[in-house]
Amino acid sequence: MNAEKLKQLETQVRIGGKGSARRKKKVIHRTNTTDDKKLQVSLKKLGLTTIPGIEEVNMIKDDGEVIHFNNPKVQASLAANTFAVTGHAEVKQITEMLPTILSQLRAENFSSALKKLATSGGNADGEKGGVAEADEDEEVPDLVGNFDDASKNELA
Repeated sequence: MNAEKLKQLETQVRIGGKGSARRKKKVIHRTNTTDDKKLQVSLKKLGLTTIPGIEEVNMIKDDGEVIHFNNPKVQASLAANTFAVTGHAEVKQITEMLPTILSQLRAENFSSALKKLATSGGNADGEKGGVAEADEDEEVPDLVGNFDDASKNELA
């Protein structure tokens, strides 16, 4: 046989017998379900139990991004110190999620979120605003008059 013919045959792979089309490359079929099954088997070995009734999960990263899960499946194992959160995740900025996650923030996350909000020059809705607007909101007007007298008149 000719050396050129041998090299040509090495590079091409035939699927069937003589006269069949040659395959361009070998395709490996791998589905997500097999990966998901392997993950579920590993989690089952840890003894995770499903926690019902969790509506949302927010994971706050150091750079000010929030990984937001809406209606996730949460599994936990306290003995293995392991939590598994599965579901559709969205990555959002902390400034756009600030009104809804205000109660979930710790002191250091809250201060970093406020700093990020101040440096971006916008409010939680994403609108551009200046520092002058925040100063105007902080001023409290002085009380004029005696309100105790008015409340005593109402009771009488």
